[in-house]
Amino acid sequence: MEKTDILVIGGSAAGIVAATTSKAFHKNKKVILVRKEEKVLVPCGIPYIFGSLDSSDQNVIPDAALSNAGVELKINEAVSLDKDKKICRFADGEEIAFEKAVIATGSVPAVHAWLVGADLGNVFTVAKDKNYLDQFSKKLADFKKIVVLGGGFIGIEVADELNKIGKDVTIVEMLPHVLSLAFDPELACEAQELLKARGICVRSNSKVKELSGAKQVEKVVLSDGETIDADAVILATGYKPCVSLAAEAGLQINKMGFIEVNEYMHTSHKDIFAVGDCAEKHGFITRALKGTMLASAACAEARIAGMNLYKLSTLRSFSGNISIFCTCIGDTAFGAAGVTETLANERGFNICCGTFEGIDKHPGTLPGTHKQVVKLIVDDESGVILGGEVLGGCTTGELINMIGLMIQNRMTVSSLLTFQIGTQPLLTAPPTAYPLIKAAEAVVMQSC
Repeated sequence: MEKTDILVIGGSAAGIVAATTSKAFHKNKKVILVRKEEKVLVPCGIPYIFGSLDSSDQNVIPDAALSNAGVELKINEAVSLDKDKKICRFADGEEIAFEKAVIATGSVPAVHAWLVGADLGNVFTVAKDKNYLDQFSKKLADFKKIVVLGGGFIGIEVADELNKIGKDVTIVEMLPHVLSLAFDPELACEAQELLKARGICVRSNSKVKELSGAKQVEKVVLSDGETIDADAVILATGYKPCVSLAAEAGLQINKMGFIEVNEYMHTSHKDIFAVGDCAEKHGFITRALKGTMLASAACAEARIAGMNLYKLSTLRSFSGNISIFCTCIGDTAFGAAGVTETLANERGFNICCGTFEGIDKHPGTLPGTHKQVVKLIVDDESGVILGGEVLGGCTTGELINMIGLMIQNRMTVSSLLTFQIGTQPLLTAPPTAYPLIKAAEAVVMQSC
C-alpha cells in the first residue's frame, strides 16, 4: 500500500490549488493528487470552446502546475474512503494511506427530474468533461437552431459563443431577466438587451414544460403551450455537488447536499478537508447556506485548506462566499460582488444605494473608451459596503475584484470618499469623476 502525507482527491481548480498550496506551506510533506480525468479543462473557459477557441485543447490546464510545485499526479478514480483507517481505494484496486486528505470532487450538471424529454438525443449539458465536450462540440456543427435553457452566466456565455459562429440561438429563462440572481433589474435588463442586439432571442419569464421529439429533440414546449423549434438543446440549469465519496465514508452532508465544513474547510473528520463545488457554502453578508459554485471561491477555499492542514490559523479562515461574478457580452462587461439591492431588501437590511455613470478612460475621445457604471449597496446604519455592481469595459473584472476586497474587509462608504487612486488615460477612469468614488458620493448624499 502506498503512503502519503497529503492526499488530494480531484484535479480541477480547487484540487490543483489545494495540492500546490499544501506543498508550498508544508515543504517536507509528500503530496499526491489523484484525478480520474486524463486532461482537465479551465472551468470558466468552457463556454469559449464553442466559438472563440479553436478546440478544447486550447482550454486545458497544464499538468506542469503540479509537477513544478513538487506534487505527484496519479490518474485514477477514487471509489471509497475509509475515514477511520485513513485509506482511499481506487477503481483499479490501488490503495493509498494518508495523514491528511482534501476532497475536491467538484460538481456535475444538474438535470432536473421534472424535465420531460431530457433524455432525447441532441440534448446536452455543459459538463466539465473534455471527451464529452469534444463530441458535443463536433455534433453542434450540423445544427442551426439551438435552444439554451437557463440565462445564468454559463447559459449566456455559451449562447453568445454559438451566436458568434452563426447559430440561431434562443435563451429560455424562467426569471424576469437573464442574470437576475446576480444583478439588480437595471443591469440585468441591459445585459438582456445587449444579447438581443447581438442577434440572440431571449425568452425570459418563460417556463419549460417539456422537450419533445421522436428520438431526437425537435421542440421546446413552454408552459403556456408555445413551442420553439430546436435542432439541439443545451441545459445550462446549474450544477450539483459530487458528494457520494464523502457521504459513503460517513462524512456529514448538509441539507443542500454539500459536504459540511467549518471556516478552516474541515469536514466532520479532523484530518479530512473539503473544498470547491462539493463543499458547503455560506453567504459572507447573510451567513445563509448557499448553492453558489465559483472557481474563484473554490481556489480561495483550497488555499485556506492547504495552509491549515497541520496547524490552524485564525488569520487564514474562510468567512463566507462573497459571490464575485463577472462576464462579458461583446465588448461590454458586467461584474457583481456581495448582495444585490433586491437581496438586501429581502434579507431585511436597511440600505442605501448609489449609482454613477462615467467612462473607463480619459478623455472620452480616446479609442475604445467604454461607459462605466458603478452601483454600491451600503448598510445605512454603519456605512459598510454590502455589495456592488459594475458595467464597463475590460477593466470591469479587476474593478469588481476591488469591490469584493472592500466587502471582505468591511470597508465603509465613507472610506471611499478619501480613497487614493492611481489613474492613467488609457487604463482608468478620470480622477475627476472616478465612478467608484462618485457612486460612494451618491450614497452619502442620499443618506445625509
